[in-house]
Amino acid sequence: MIGSTTSRMFGQLSGGTYFQRKHSEMVKSDPAPQFDLLNSRFDIDLVKPLELKKVTFSSNFKFDTSLSSVVFFGSPAEQKTATAAEMGPPKSGRSISQQAFDEMVKENIDDLGMDPSDALQDAIETLTLQGVDLSGIVTCVPGEGSVKDNPVIQSLDRLKQLNSDSTDRIGDQNDVDEVIVLLDKLADLCSIEGSGNAAIAMKNGGLELVCSVCLKLRGGSDRGLVSAFEAIASLLHGHVDSVDRNIAVAVILRSFVSELCNLMLAVLNSLVLTQSKRHYIGNTINVQSSETFQKNGGPKMVMGILNDGTQNLKILNGGFSVVAAAATGNEIVKESFMDLKIDELMIQILRTHGKGCIHSIYDAIQALLTPDDNRVVASQVYGYARRFAKIGIAEALVDLLKEGLSSPCLVSATMTLKAVAVNDEICRSIAASGGVDAVLRCIGDSGEQGNKIVARAACSLLSKLAGSDTNKSAIIEKGGMDRIIKLSARFFDDPSVLQEVMSVICVLSLRSPDNATRAIEAGAGDLAIQAMQRHPGAHQMQKSACMMIRNLVARNPENRQDCLCMIRPHSLLTLLLNNGIEKIIRKAKENHTSCKDAATDALRDLGLDNYNL
Repeated sequence: MIGSTTSRMFGQLSGGTYFQRKHSEMVKSDPAPQFDLLNSRFDIDLVKPLELKKVTFSSNFKFDTSLSSVVFFGSPAEQKTATAAEMGPPKSGRSISQQAFDEMVKENIDDLGMDPSDALQDAIETLTLQGVDLSGIVTCVPGEGSVKDNPVIQSLDRLKQLNSDSTDRIGDQNDVDEVIVLLDKLADLCSIEGSGNAAIAMKNGGLELVCSVCLKLRGGSDRGLVSAFEAIASLLHGHVDSVDRNIAVAVILRSFVSELCNLMLAVLNSLVLTQSKRHYIGNTINVQSSETFQKNGGPKMVMGILNDGTQNLKILNGGFSVVAAAATGNEIVKESFMDLKIDELMIQILRTHGKGCIHSIYDAIQALLTPDDNRVVASQVYGYARRFAKIGIAEALVDLLKEGLSSPCLVSATMTLKAVAVNDEICRSIAASGGVDAVLRCIGDSGEQGNKIVARAACSLLSKLAGSDTNKSAIIEKGGMDRIIKLSARFFDDPSVLQEVMSVICVLSLRSPDNATRAIEAGAGDLAIQAMQRHPGAHQMQKSACMMIRNLVARNPENRQDCLCMIRPHSLLTLLLNNGIEKIIRKAKENHTSCKDAATDALRDLGLDNYNL
């Protein structure tokens, strides 16, 4: 069943398409339905009525369970293929107004005689299965509450009143104090994970309102500006309810196919919302809120306040939090901030307040330099990274790294430097500023102090810097190989650290037979075998190990036998092939889909003929 109200509503799916259940048939209505499922689009053309007991298709279907594409086979003219990369981000689903939703609940009560709670639940389920985006809708049981009782709506209503009572500025101190309380309350409400409060605020003009209030507080109340920034950041960060819409579409398709045949249902059951897909969706769903921020002059407003408040750490921290939230996943917002020369302001702030540790400035830089807007074909962020490098970002960040583990911003600065290091020239400039020395020192100190967070971040940056052939030599000469092998022994129980260590060795060994030999001598072969045996379920670490092994032996045939028989229990060389690395790699290949290609390549470069099995 599409929903419990199918007797009066015929399961409206996407784009106004209806499928009517009529006895044992499914009858097609134009146009053909389109499902935007996890970034892939489905066009289903049902030419003939389909009997539930005997299903006849007008064309053959192939579902790619990787969720990257769906292909419909027929004549060349009929064949349709859509991939996630071609389609871009998920399109906006159908929406409904608060009034229409309330009327639907009322209709369930008046026309169908449902209890208020059942009427509400039925409306939610029916609309969700029809692909309607319910984010921002206040759902309350009739008779037990109303939209006006919602705390988000109450805060917005009072803010609207205070905002409308003022012209260019909120000058009365009592009003300012009340505005601050309301903004803090709104920020707290929108920060509650899974509450949907941010979506409710967005749907009711909350972002536009807070931006307007922020402008009227400028130059009058620093505390008010901090509260306004916190509220804006919460609205931008918290508007994530559209994820539910993507999952709901999967439910629609699964329900629809289950009406057709059990075979198709079995196929659909293999479609799972993987972590990578969640990450992809999460990077696209805040576009609507950041677009609203852009259209309301948000970037210009924030930059103006930041330029005026360069000595106020709280304003700077709040302002850059807004920059980070707004720039995430939105290329247009990134461009707006860069056009306003935010890079120059950031360098100035880092040099002035480097030891003051404004955490959000690092988040903002990383957001500006991350190509995460799936709507654009070619991002401009690499050009932005070169701009940052040209005005001295490398030197400013390396200075922070030199402070070592005593700096509260060490990890943030490390990951920001990694985001800046987009080409060989920048990697070499970081090394010239003392970056390699600083990172190696952090690696050594993190091992001594048992700080796995710093260890991961430092190894991740070192892996990026090692992409430069010039830096590879410097890292080896400074004892980098021995340091990271020593670090792996310190954190052998943490596969996330081992993964980063192996990534460094992998990059250092790439196209460098001498470095590969040094790695084997330092114990990289032992590390691979022992780590893969110790952490068989850590698929990312297993993949990194396979890639490292490949680079160790690809140009060094003499290393192959060492890798194949590297196990040394009780310091004795036991050289049985079936107890060596081949067996371990094949196990990783069998157990982890993500390891398949890397494992195959490793087996091939180990010189094994049956590497593809």
